[in-house]
Amino acid sequence: MNVAAYVEALQQDLANVAGIGDEAVAEAARRIATALESSLRLRLTDALGEAAAELTNQLPDGHVEVRVSAGEPELVYVPDPGAPTPSGLEDLTARITLRLPETLKTIVDAAAQEAGVSANTWLLQQIHRSADPKRRNQPGGRRMTGYGQS
Repeated sequence: MNVAAYVEALQQDLANVAGIGDEAVAEAARRIATALESSLRLRLTDALGEAAAELTNQLPDGHVEVRVSAGEPELVYVPDPGAPTPSGLEDLTARITLRLPETLKTIVDAAAQEAGVSANTWLLQQIHRSADPKRRNQPGGRRMTGYGQS
């Protein structure tokens, strides 16, 4: 992702607003825009980190990371190495009966159809994701702040 384009756009917006005033105001705006560049980059990277955390919470397995390469952040999907493959029936030997309200069953069926899997597979993915100890025992969530260098 080209963060520089967003930083430059914000700096241009600031310059446009400052253009309403005289030359002293325009010069002050240029200086402020220059001083804010690193802070803008950090805030945009923080926003990407938040987006990655939200996407991760919606994935049935794996997670999204923000990686910085050549000074530019990128979102990368990382599959969980131990994620089950509930599409096959070879390991599915245990059986339970689950009673759901009709409204919840409708929601599950719609979510499964949207994901392109059966309701059983969708439920297995959700249960695995929620019950995974690696995901549950992460204090403070998945938010990361700071700087990365490649």
